[in-house]
Parts: sequence; structure tokens; C-alpha cells
Amino acid sequence: MDSPLHRYKAEFFKTLGHPLRLAILDALRSGPLSVTELQAVTKADQSMLSQHLSRLRNMNFVTARREATTIFYQVHDQEIYQFLDLARQIYGRQLKRSEDILTELNQA
Repeated sequence: MDSPLHRYKAEFFKTLGHPLRLAILDALRSGPLSVTELQAVTKADQSMLSQHLSRLRNMNFVTARREATTIFYQVHDQEIYQFLDLARQIYGRQLKRSEDILTELNQA
């Protein structure tokens, strides 16, 4: 089945499927940042950062605003953080399960 919704979801997950793009979104949690500020936070070079910001813009995860010669990026829809926080909770539960298994193995 190849519906528009399935194609959108696939692109949605592909866009979130890179650690740098997730780091960018996390950096923007507290509000808009300039490219220079994002570079400092993510430790990414300018060309790589621009490439990933472009991908995030194309999927409307972030928007850009120019002030004089500085471009500021911000998250377009704050609800993305509910999704990312849910993923963090799932990851935490999986780690806990692995920890429990290791504890059981060590006690055996």
C-alpha cells in the first residue's frame, strides 16, 4: 500500500533518522538559535549543519528568520518534542529491561 500518509510518515522518520538533526532539534528546545550558535552546540561544521538544516526545513520541522546578516532557526511545531520525549522514554525502558537481564545473569 502506497498512500500519501504512508509516504509522509516514511519521510518524517527518515528526516529524524540522523543524530545531527536530532541534536539540532534538541538545541532548539529553548528557543531560536543562529547558525553560529547551533555550530557551537552541535560541534558540526557549517556545510554539514546547513545540509541538515535544509532537510529539517524541507519537512517543516524548522523555520528560518533573517535578522540583518544572521539567520535564526526555530522549531515550527513544538509538538515534535512530545514525540521525541516519547522515544526517550521508550529507550529508557529498554535500557532498564537490559539492566534487569544483566542483573539476573550476574545473580545466576
